[in-house]
Amino acid sequence: MQLIRIFTLTPLRGAGFAALFGLVSGAAVAQGLFSPVITVNDEVITQYELEQRAQFLRLLRAPGNPEELAREALIDDRLRIQAVKAAGIEVTQDDIDAGIEELSSRTDLSPEEFVNALEEGGVSVQTLRDFARANVAWRDLIRARFLAQARPTDAEIDRALGGAGGGSGVRVLLSEIIIPVTPQTLDQVDELAAQLAQITSYDAFSQAAAQYSAAQTRDNGGRMNWIDLNTLPPGLRPLILALTPGDVTAPIALPDAVALFQMRGIQESNVSEPRYSAIDYAIYYIPGGRSAESLGIAAGIAGRINTCDDLYGIAKGQPADRLERISQAPSEIPRDIAIELAKLDDGEISTTLTRSNGQTLMLLMLCGRTAALNEDASRAEVANALVQQRLAASADSFLDQLRADAVIIER
Repeated sequence: MQLIRIFTLTPLRGAGFAALFGLVSGAAVAQGLFSPVITVNDEVITQYELEQRAQFLRLLRAPGNPEELAREALIDDRLRIQAVKAAGIEVTQDDIDAGIEELSSRTDLSPEEFVNALEEGGVSVQTLRDFARANVAWRDLIRARFLAQARPTDAEIDRALGGAGGGSGVRVLLSEIIIPVTPQTLDQVDELAAQLAQITSYDAFSQAAAQYSAAQTRDNGGRMNWIDLNTLPPGLRPLILALTPGDVTAPIALPDAVALFQMRGIQESNVSEPRYSAIDYAIYYIPGGRSAESLGIAAGIAGRINTCDDLYGIAKGQPADRLERISQAPSEIPRDIAIELAKLDDGEISTTLTRSNGQTLMLLMLCGRTAALNEDASRAEVANALVQQRLAASADSFLDQLRADAVIIER
């Protein structure tokens, strides 16, 4: 009681009052940050977690409202982790590190650079670890619970191969807008892309492509030629197939760019689409980004070469990292590069893409595509595709069940 009297009767002025006010207001802010906003089966999600996940999604340029996406994602993560604990599955630090490495591999950054970039953007490394832990743990649970029944029989593989070999091929007619992004223009580009995604007319999309797109199709209002669906990146195909003529995709994040596609037409034929086991391509890096000088250099090179081998002469005497010659399975190619390659025939060139936050122009050349002729490889590929499809469906169904059974209170 004496301590209380001393405190009460001792006047506080100047710096002393400011220090006390700082302590009180700081405690109030901290209490607000860590106050519960959602409860999932008696487990709390705090305001801090919500803000962190929303900022994480902003940095990843996830399409949609970051706050709404964060709420749903955190609820799902709580349900996933609860199911993992109930199954007795443990996730090690090595597993989490591997998950972070997998995430960073989808960018142009090493795991260390990826973590540093997130921290500079206001996202703590613990937020990243929680995200990786939930995804790695859930994947392990789904495989443990459903893998045995997801494996296809030989007859199912035969039917899938028969459908792929003798079924119809699908090709699509698209328009595109590829908007370059730098750290300085990220917010403006995200806002612009969200507006362009609301376009419903072909003319409006073409006008926007002519005004904003960096793709070579901008001179044609963003209109692409017919392309086989299977030449597009695997992750993009379901987004395209979900469109009806006139529809526009949500903004799609690419390295150093944001992409939007409008469906103009879709055709099915009795001729099956070719399947490729590898794509051979070359990249010549030109400093200066999309400056007039760099684009002029690229145009000059394009006028002097006919094949990828000609680029070796262009790069002679220059640093080894100026030219890359790469052969990859279609599923391994970065999404933005795969999109550009889908438009090209052998020997054709694209100068749409950049790297190093827009500071380096990429002269991308398609060298060739290797057809998938090996029957054993095809069977393995089809079997893996069937397994992944069934695991994804089982995961969605299981998560829906967990949500239905959960007690979720949102404040």
